[in-house]
Amino acid sequence: MNVEKSAPKRFIQIVKELREIIRVEEIGPGDKLPSERVLAERLGVGRSSVREALRSMELLGLIETKHGGGTFLSDFRNHKLVEVLSTFVLQEEKDLVNVHHTQQILERDAIVEVATDEKLCKLPVWESLLHMLIIEGQIEREILVRELMVSSHNRLVFKIWMILNQFGKSPYRGQSTPAEREVLATFISELIAGNPAQAVQAYEVWIDLLTEGENME
Repeated sequence: MNVEKSAPKRFIQIVKELREIIRVEEIGPGDKLPSERVLAERLGVGRSSVREALRSMELLGLIETKHGGGTFLSDFRNHKLVEVLSTFVLQEEKDLVNVHHTQQILERDAIVEVATDEKLCKLPVWESLLHMLIIEGQIEREILVRELMVSSHNRLVFKIWMILNQFGKSPYRGQSTPAEREVLATFISELIAGNPAQAVQAYEVWIDLLTEGENME
């Protein structure tokens, strides 16, 4: 049983280590990443594990794989929509509220999509995140929401969400707090159970907690 739960947790750790390699080696947009073989050797894991992590990063829009050419770091921020947002949408601080509301509309739709799909709600990542939350007491908020958006399998919506998240000064930065633990556990549990209404309700309670935290700062 422990082995089963350690696999998805190890997967998340591999993604973190790959991201750290990109940061430390100053790999910029358009630059080529080390091969799967090299990464597997450096991380001390199998090539299949590296391949799965790279696929996840590609779905996130962070890297791009060119057939026969290797894997390269992407830069979704060069999208024209970014220019529109920065020029017209985020002119005033109050406009951030509208950006966050738009994010939440996309997130609610993703919750319903995942919770109503028998395969998506049973993805190993949800059990992994729930396990980390219960055992370690916290998770990275942004990983949770990103995985949710990726799992909904709408690449266009995900890219729009990523751009909004960046220019909206992501409300999901950092680790979850003890005050969030119970509601996040409920949210993930209802997602796994395939209960969209209850999952959305727990998500909205979580958003209210985050908003209250911002107002107190």
